Amino acid sequence: MTQLIKLDNVSVEINHQKILYDVSLSISLNQIITVLGPNGAGKSTLVKVILGLMDQTSGTIERLPNLTIGYVPQSINLNPTLPITVERFMRLNKQLSKNDIVETLSLVKAEYLLKRSMHQLSGGELQRVLLAQALAKRPKLLILDEPTQGVDVNGQVLLYDLIADAKNVFNCGILMVSHDLHLVMAKTDEVICLNHHICCSGTPAIVSNDPEFISLFGQHGASQIALYKHHHNHQHDCCKQPVEQTKQIKLPDFGRKNND
Repeated sequence: MTQLIKLDNVSVEINHQKILYDVSLSISLNQIITVLGPNGAGKSTLVKVILGLMDQTSGTIERLPNLTIGYVPQSINLNPTLPITVERFMRLNKQLSKNDIVETLSLVKAEYLLKRSMHQLSGGELQRVLLAQALAKRPKLLILDEPTQGVDVNGQVLLYDLIADAKNVFNCGILMVSHDLHLVMAKTDEVICLNHHICCSGTPAIVSNDPEFISLFGQHGASQIALYKHHHNHQHDCCKQPVEQTKQIKLPDFGRKNND
């Protein structure tokens, strides 16, 4: 597998306090890695370091040359006195035509939101628009910081399905930061448990039985890591189509060739 980014013994110290220490991990193409950890564990700092928004105090970071990164933040601040539609929000990426925007939104089943005000979106709709904006860059690495925050369970299932589809469509690697202990596990290849350092890592089955994980989240938390089963005998309110149909995704050309 093509390695996109590699962290080797990375530490971050702020005001003489160690936020991260001796963190080593790598992300490759077609791989979904999920970082779990309690509040204050250094998850957001890790994301900033990977994005290049913060320098590490020690250790090394190697990135694939010309690596394109798409980023979905926990939240965005929109000026309530400045109405902006989804279309105008997507046009902040000046490379996108209207056709590109519609095609990108359709990847996340949100094309019907084109003319909707960003202020009127539900939590799930907003996260899908943010995901579309990140995918518009055609990233090789997609980073999602708490992508289902403020989203109900049905919306979370839809988002995780779309994220898994994005990995296949764009042939990218994905790093997710999440507080979920079970929903996300059905879609991830590797789990990293972070508490300023990497406590444990591996497949969901391995991590769920690791003493470090159980010590951090408790026996109840460990039991929640079991794969979540969601049966689609209904249609989600947040989407015009059942989630089962989200597998029908075609990569748009965005008006330019892709030589990857």
